[in-house]
Amino acid sequence: MTRHHVPASAIDPLDHPDVARAGEAAATETLVRAYVRDLAIPVPAPGEELVLDFPAAGVRLRVPVRHRSATGWHRFGEPYLAGDGPEVAAGVALVAAVVVRETAVRAGLPAHRVSDATSRVLDSARRVTAHLACRRAEGPPPGTGPGAKTSTATDAFLRAEQALLLGHPFHPAPKSREEASAGELAAYSPELRGSFPLHWFAAAPGVVTGESADGRDPAELCRRIAPAGLDLPDGWTPVPAHPWQAREVVRRPAVAALLEAGLLRPLGPAGPAWHPTSSVRTVYRAEAEVMLKLSLGMRITNSRRENLRGELRLGVRAARLLAAGPAAWLRAEHPAFGILRDFAWVAVDDPATRGGAETGFETAIRDNPFRNASDGALCVAGLLAERTGPGDGSPPRHRALLASAVERAARAFGRSVAEASALWLGRYLDVLAVPLIRLQARYGVALEPHHQNTLVALGADGLPRAGWYRDSQGYYLAASRAGELERLVPGLTDGVDLVFDDAFVDERVAYYLGIGNLLGLVGAFGALGLAAEEDLLRVLRAALERLRAAEPGAKGLLGLLLDAPVLRCKGNHLTCVDGRDELAGDVHSQSVYIDLPNPLPEVQR
Repeated sequence: MTRHHVPASAIDPLDHPDVARAGEAAATETLVRAYVRDLAIPVPAPGEELVLDFPAAGVRLRVPVRHRSATGWHRFGEPYLAGDGPEVAAGVALVAAVVVRETAVRAGLPAHRVSDATSRVLDSARRVTAHLACRRAEGPPPGTGPGAKTSTATDAFLRAEQALLLGHPFHPAPKSREEASAGELAAYSPELRGSFPLHWFAAAPGVVTGESADGRDPAELCRRIAPAGLDLPDGWTPVPAHPWQAREVVRRPAVAALLEAGLLRPLGPAGPAWHPTSSVRTVYRAEAEVMLKLSLGMRITNSRRENLRGELRLGVRAARLLAAGPAAWLRAEHPAFGILRDFAWVAVDDPATRGGAETGFETAIRDNPFRNASDGALCVAGLLAERTGPGDGSPPRHRALLASAVERAARAFGRSVAEASALWLGRYLDVLAVPLIRLQARYGVALEPHHQNTLVALGADGLPRAGWYRDSQGYYLAASRAGELERLVPGLTDGVDLVFDDAFVDERVAYYLGIGNLLGLVGAFGALGLAAEEDLLRVLRAALERLRAAEPGAKGLLGLLLDAPVLRCKGNHLTCVDGRDELAGDVHSQSVYIDLPNPLPEVQR
């Protein structure tokens, strides 16, 4: 790798007026960002070029550096082939081919992994372009045009869930959805403002299974959700499914046997439209008392998104545990923070296994406190997400919902945008990070609070005023506390993967909360040009130091975050090229992990 100084382009590639070029630039930038992080490749200063050699393909690329990030959220210009002749742009197809091949050769992976991963990168690039084209073609969002009505909190909730046009900033194929057609994706994609009625099946008595945290019958919960007018025989249960899943699942032998035996009947799509949230498979309707996390066998990023029964049981156990003490403690100590429970689940049983293998109908039932514009919670990933094109006919401009919130705070407090960014981060730590860290310190209960799993509500001043965690797949109990929690909830850990060594729990929380959430938030501020990352890292370090002094039970986790020179980090690029399904197998080996330099020990206090 060598470096050359080049002038930075005045136009952000994400804002290029040609939407196809903007989409390709976005996909290429994310791929390069993920690659250099996973392979620990140093990035030069802004205005210089990162020169990448790919000996397996005999290619050298020059990549202009627009922004160098202390936390890894670098911004790059469009890559070019290195050589003595005229500049030749390297499109996403070429970059994907050489990056994936180089990674596979270094890891000793077979050739078919190269084809598979490259295909997913290119599919993701096409989806990103489609998202940008759709959004640029829209009119101005509610509440922004002259004379427009003020948007409701429900509108805000959905806008944040639908804001991830480019996807995960450190994944090479964040929007890959190869198994669905363009027409299906128009309905199923949050980025395209999709919505659809659920597909319903009628299940005979004895075929339905599930459980709830409070003992309610899952079949009765399904009846409460189901629309009126279904052709449902007496005593049968309406079972929901994602429409894409409904088409696929009937081909499975166990389901086909139920259909042939007359124990399961397809009823078709019915009822009002539900909206996919940022995870695609979880759906929301403002009037509904619950959200539904549906099984979806489509491969998205690194996994097929089908619910496993062990995960669903874990959600119910977690809800019971919270009700036995931690929820009351959180309400008393941190009233601005809450946890959305996956408090029940329902599925259709395979008569051959009777409660063993999944059939593809497994659905988690989740709290929905955001009904009829009550709280205005915003998915943090959507809040930080890059978006281009305001949809009002003006030139595209690289922005995020976070920028608007910080600028509102700057006006409210008479501060600069950089000073308001520090205020914003401090308030965010108070309403979200501190409760999560203290919950682990007091009860040994740890979560996976990455940006898509966390939500915040903003006050009129633009600052966070409340926070939530969602997704019961991501629960860990520290082994040192398992005994007392078992006494609190007898049978808590029976038959579920919930208890892990304390050091492993700290390592994972340091990744999900430390790297993925907090350092990722600092990186987003820097990449959006709102504040210098070094200043925000000082704010973060000072807050964590205060918490370490006040909360002895958090010293293990905070010692890692504040003092460890490197932190264990999921290598999304390496995991993708390796072809792993992160929802399958042992939790210790579902993903490829790397050592990532930790910027916090170097922060000047």
